[in-house]
This record gives sequence, C-alpha cells and structure tokens, in this order.
Amino acid sequence: MDSALTLLSALAEPTRLAAVQLLWDGREHCVCELVRVLGVTQSRMSRHMAVLKQAGMVIDRRDAQWVRYRRNPELPAEQAAIIGAVLNSLNASSDRRAA
Repeated sequence: MDSALTLLSALAEPTRLAAVQLLWDGREHCVCELVRVLGVTQSRMSRHMAVLKQAGMVIDRRDAQWVRYRRNPELPAEQAAIIGAVLNSLNASSDRRAA
C-alpha cells in the first residue's frame, strides 16, 4: 500500500506526470530534453526527477555533464501496472477530447 501511495503522490504533480509520460516510451532522455519539452528550469526539473527516482520509477545515468533518465527496468510489475493505468487513463481522456 505504501508503494502505491508513493507512486500516486509522485504522479500527482503535473510536471512529474508529464515527465513520466515522456519516459515511458522506453528510451533514455537527457534532462536537457525534458527541460525543453516541458518548459521548466533545469533546477526545477532536477528536483522533480529526484522525486521520481526516490519513488523508484526512474533511474539515471551520468554522461559527461548530462544526466539521462529512463524508466526503471526493475520496477515491480504491480507498480508498473499502476503507472500504466494512470497513463492509459490520460491517453483515453485526451482521445475523447480530440473526438
């Protein structure tokens, strides 16, 4: 139960939710890309990514001066299912608005 609450709490913030949507494509993304796409400062993005990392959703890798993030491949299936359900719900909502 605690892990579900931690995940949902982390996803409740719009910038973090948008970052997870981008990272859930399975690729690695540079923090500079997240800053550009999401329109936030580098320091704010770093704080948000620290929350996602602490929740176990993402992992990072240093590449010279850059930090690259990706979905945590070792995320337990039940936690991945919660995130997937949230993202599917968002996609369904945006599909209904577009129709």
